[in-house]
Amino acid sequence: MVRDGRPEGWRAAMERALYGPGGFFLRHAPAAHFRTAVHASPLFAGAVARLLERVDRALGRPDALAFVDIGAGRGELVKGVLAALPPDVGARVRPYAVERAPRPPGLDPAIAWRAEAPRGAVGLLFANEWLDNVPLDVAEVGPDGVARTVLVDGDGAERLGPPVTGDDAAWLERWWPPGPEPGTRAEIGLPRDKAWADAVATLARGCAVAVDYAHTRDARPPLGTLTGYRDGRAVPPVPDGDRDLTAHVAIDACAGPGSALLTQRRALTALGVDGRRPSLDLATADPVAYLRALGAAGEAAELTDPGGLGGFTWLVQPVGIPAPL
Repeated sequence: MVRDGRPEGWRAAMERALYGPGGFFLRHAPAAHFRTAVHASPLFAGAVARLLERVDRALGRPDALAFVDIGAGRGELVKGVLAALPPDVGARVRPYAVERAPRPPGLDPAIAWRAEAPRGAVGLLFANEWLDNVPLDVAEVGPDGVARTVLVDGDGAERLGPPVTGDDAAWLERWWPPGPEPGTRAEIGLPRDKAWADAVATLARGCAVAVDYAHTRDARPPLGTLTGYRDGRAVPPVPDGDRDLTAHVAIDACAGPGSALLTQRRALTALGVDGRRPSLDLATADPVAYLRALGAAGEAAELTDPGGLGGFTWLVQPVGIPAPL
C-alpha cells in the first residue's frame, strides 16, 4: 500500500491503507476485527437514543430531527438508536450514516448513506471511534534532539525523515511537545482537530459527540499509541490494507468552545446505564425477569468499567443549545 515502494509519512500511508482502493475499511467489516461499545451491548445504542431525546427537547422538538452517525461501520449504531427511540421521536428522526465504505445490503432505506455529513443538520452528530482512524503523521526525536517525521515502508519498517516544520511543529509545541530523549514519539493530531471542527460545523443547532480512546496533555504517552488490529488482536502497525490502523486521540486539542470531556462511565451513567445487580427478591418473584436484569447489569458493567470501555472519553460539544450532559 506504500506508493511506488518508497517510504512515506504515516498520514499518507494510513490514508491509503485504510481508505484507498483496496483499503481496510472498504473491504472489511470492522466488527470482524475489533469490538466497540456498539457491538458489546444494545444498552449503548439505548443510551445514545436517550441523549438524542435530550437534544430533541433542548431544540424544542423540531419537525425534522437529525441523527448523524459519523464512521458508521455497517450501520450498527444508527439501527440500534432507531430501534430504541419512542415512536413520537422516531417518527421525526432523519437518520444519516456517514461512511466511506459502500452501503451494506439490507439496510433500512430510511437511513441515508453518505460519504460526508449533511450540512445544516439540526440534531445530534455522534462519532464513535472515528477520530482514532483519521490518518495522522508521527514524529520521533532523533539522536540530534530534533523532532522528525517518521517514514514507513510497505512492510511497516520505519526510519526518520526530515524535521517537523510549519503548522505541524506549531501543533506539537502547543499540544504535545515531545521530550528531549531520542526515541520519544508524538502523534501529530492536527488533521483530527480539523476533521472534528469540520464535522461540528455541519450542525446548524444541536450537539456533537466524539467517543474514543484518548489522552490529554497532562498524560501524553511518551512512545505514542499507533497500533494495528486484525481478527480481534492487536498486531504491529503495517500499512498493508489488511488491518486496522489506529492511534489514541489527543482529545483536548480537538475540543472546541463550550466542550466538555467526560469518561464513558460518567456519560453512560448519566444516561441511565446501570451496572448494579438486580435485587434477589426479583429472582423469587419473577425468575425470568431477574435473569434478564442480571444479563443487562453485566453488559452495563462492561460498558462502564473504568479499566475497559468505561475509560473511553466523550467529547461533548453543544451547538446553540445548553449542554445535554
